[in-house]
Amino acid sequence: MFGVSPWQIMIILAVVVLLFGNRLPALARSLGQSLVEFKKGVKEIDDASTSQDSNQEH
Repeated sequence: MFGVSPWQIMIILAVVVLLFGNRLPALARSLGQSLVEFKKGVKEIDDASTSQDSNQEH
């Protein structure tokens, strides 16, 4: 697409890991916690809308 070979991509990834390697675990942990919180929020909204729908039926 941009004329980037797989070797160039691997070199770029290696440089990124070397530069930001010590921060990657913290970044991954933060991303995981954010994803868990997002899923909780979506579930709460879904549960609220489901209970609201069931209350309207009665």
